[in-house]
Amino acid sequence: MITKNEIKFVRSLKIKKNRIKSDQFIVEGEKIVDELIDSSLELVKVYSTSSKYESLDKLYTKISKTNLLQISNLKTPNKVVGIFRIPKPNKIDFTSQIVALDNISDPGNLGTIIRLCDWFGIGDLICNTETVDCYNSKVVQASMGSISRVNITYLDFKDLFSDKKLNAVAADLDGHPLNEFKFQKNQIVIFGNESMGISDEIKSMVKDRVTIPRYNSNLDVESINVANSVAIVLAELKNRSTGR
Repeated sequence: MITKNEIKFVRSLKIKKNRIKSDQFIVEGEKIVDELIDSSLELVKVYSTSSKYESLDKLYTKISKTNLLQISNLKTPNKVVGIFRIPKPNKIDFTSQIVALDNISDPGNLGTIIRLCDWFGIGDLICNTETVDCYNSKVVQASMGSISRVNITYLDFKDLFSDKKLNAVAADLDGHPLNEFKFQKNQIVIFGNESMGISDEIKSMVKDRVTIPRYNSNLDVESINVANSVAIVLAELKNRSTGR
């Protein structure tokens, strides 16, 4: 039986400050919860209408469909809500290829980018402090199990990119054509906000810029969604950086 205090606590995890205070975040749906249970993340609690989690013993509480609706962030909840401990980020490997995100605001975009990093073998994702929280429930849903396999670190980009030794390139409409750019083994690729792009302050600190060539001369064509841009750039990065 779930208590009123537990319901109140789980519902509170919808808010960032409460996730930070408790070091916990919410995960929904059997597929993601099951995958994260099998990951390196620490499971705190599972609430489910199903008995399949009985083997978790004290970490499992069976609940009613009404209770599930009370604690879920979804309009149509999927049997289970899991609570996991927010992991401490590992040390960033600056000898490898890295994705950096400047002011990404849409949770779905961030979740998709986390999945893309996982797919393309990018171990580190660096976000500036204004980027949406990666443990926002919408981000977690969009990232699927990849949230447990990508090391995500939030940093002040002014401090980070003041280090001129970093091999950084900004994804920007005024950059060099993607197919001509020489990527390095320790390349950091920076992507910017959905509508504003990378801030002028950060662009001024990064000497190299790269862009995805436009093959349609119609200037009315909208720019590519940031998650799509990440997919295209990472595919090129991985295809052309081998052995550099």
